[in-house]
Amino acid sequence: MNASISDLKEYLAQNPGAVIEDVARERNVSPRAVIEALPSDMVRICGGDAFAGAMQDIAQWGEVTLIVHTDDAIFEFTGTIPAGEIGRGYFNLMQPKGLHGHLRHERCAAIAFVERPFMGKSSAFVSFLNVDGGVMFKVFVGRDETRALRQDQLERFRALGVRMGAVRAS
Repeated sequence: MNASISDLKEYLAQNPGAVIEDVARERNVSPRAVIEALPSDMVRICGGDAFAGAMQDIAQWGEVTLIVHTDDAIFEFTGTIPAGEIGRGYFNLMQPKGLHGHLRHERCAAIAFVERPFMGKSSAFVSFLNVDGGVMFKVFVGRDETRALRQDQLERFRALGVRMGAVRAS
């Protein structure tokens, strides 16, 4: 392991709740490198070929938060993720209102299942990682009225990772 990866792993061991995109920019590495450097008990990763199956499962979870984080904005959508299907080169979210759109599923190289502390609370999210090492988007397990993670969704999140063959990051 080279010094920069070792330093990154050490930093994240001390700061597991750091904002992934900020760490990537500050350290001049990809967001995927940051996710993979988190403590291994916090991350499981599978191939991007699981994209459609993962999205179909997430569409059944109920209310979640989907986040798209770019250099210029952070977009958050809280609600149910619509079912989708592949057509004309995209994974198409099939809903006329609310969240809808066309996702370039073939650019998904990996899917990370991340459980870590964030802002003093437990968090769990699925991060869809593109071929460039960037984060396409993240889907966060929802919270109940006490702001705790919804246990039914957390169970589905964990089961999805297992079903998709996600393994611990090294």
